[in-house]
Amino acid sequence: MICVTDISKSFGSKKVLDDISFSVEDGEIFGLLGPSGAGKTTLIRILTGQLKFESGDAMVMGKRVSQLSGADKKSFGVMMDDFGLYERMSCYQNLRVFADIYGVDDQAIDTVLSEVDLEDAKKKPVNKLSKGMKERLRLARALLSRPKVLFLDEPTSGLDPQTANEIHEIIIKRKDAGTIIFLTTHNMTEAEKLCDHLVLLNEGKIVESGAPKEMCLRYDHQKSIEVQMKDGQMVELPMGRENAIETAEKIAAFLRDGKLSTIHSKEPNLETVFMELTGRKLEM
Repeated sequence: MICVTDISKSFGSKKVLDDISFSVEDGEIFGLLGPSGAGKTTLIRILTGQLKFESGDAMVMGKRVSQLSGADKKSFGVMMDDFGLYERMSCYQNLRVFADIYGVDDQAIDTVLSEVDLEDAKKKPVNKLSKGMKERLRLARALLSRPKVLFLDEPTSGLDPQTANEIHEIIIKRKDAGTIIFLTTHNMTEAEKLCDHLVLLNEGKIVESGAPKEMCLRYDHQKSIEVQMKDGQMVELPMGRENAIETAEKIAAFLRDGKLSTIHSKEPNLETVFMELTGRKLEM
């Protein structure tokens, strides 16, 4: 549904994207994970026809980005931080403006306000909304046309965990309804929770790609597990081929003696993988 081949983009002498290639399959949440300034927003702007690129090729829904018509773009939903809201207008009035552009009826406005849990705030001016409510209204605007492809640029940046989780639930429901989700984030937890497939982007280059769990296992150099005893003691046990039988016997003994409380694998998380590959943290 989305195919990017050797895309490069520069602003002046600064190369923001450097020979980027990936594809997005139907029915998945695809993530671009990387720190601020990695090129994530630039790539969304290219895929939605807002920016031109110097070389390479990009296709969305079977069409080259350069050949997308206005009607094609109406099948996109785009949520970006700098897409402003009309502060003095109500939630409903904001969506009414875009409903006219997309050619959708009033019922669609009520439906999408309910979907993002803003139906009780439909008459409230935007300047009276909390940050979390504003983000949900931006998401409602992106969902208004029932898009086939939903582009979300850092949709939960700066939000409290509860509000972020509410937006995550909406995103998952959209995926379940058949929408392709293209998500950018610097939040490791968000990427692990939502993404079926992701690429790690650093300074305009893809440094790794794959399913989040598979990617973490690929860089599991320690191969160990951690068990917590009922007395609170933490024990780390090796899980290499040469240690597997001995470790299994120890765990079996802990279980027989009723000492074992929890057991966890110790593979790295995405933050650890990113630091190993780039020497820098995700949230920068």
